[in-house]
Amino acid sequence: MKLSTRSRYGTRIMIDLAENYDKGPTQAKVLAKRQDISVKYLEQLIIPLKKGGYIDSRRGTKGGHLIAKSPDQITVGEIVKLMEGGEIVDCLEAPFECERNKKCHVRRIWQEASDSFYGKLNSITLKQVIDQE
Repeated sequence: MKLSTRSRYGTRIMIDLAENYDKGPTQAKVLAKRQDISVKYLEQLIIPLKKGGYIDSRRGTKGGHLIAKSPDQITVGEIVKLMEGGEIVDCLEAPFECERNKKCHVRRIWQEASDSFYGKLNSITLKQVIDQE
C-alpha cells in the first residue's frame, strides 16, 4: 500500500503549522515554499483539513493558515485517514453495501490491517513528531 501525496503533503503541512503553533498565521505562499509544494496544490489540500477542523484560516494582510488545535491533540492517523478518505478498503466503512459481506473471507484481514495501520499512526501526535526532531 502506498500513501497518496495528499496524505504525505497534508501531514507535512500540519507538522509545519504545528511547529509554528504560537507564531500566528502562515501565508499559503510561505507554507508552500517551506514544504516545496505548489500554492495551488497546497490550497487544495487545505480544504479538507479546514473542513475536518484541523486548520483555521484568517483573511487580510496578516492572515494565513494556522493549526486549529494544540499539536498534542492531533494524531498523524487522523490526518492520513482524512486525506485518504477513510479506511484502507471501502467495505470497512460500509460493510452492508458490499454484496460479499456475509461470505467474504478476507474482510477480517483488511480490518486487522487497518486497525494495525491506523492504530500505530493514531498513537503518534504532531507534538511527538516535532519533539523527535
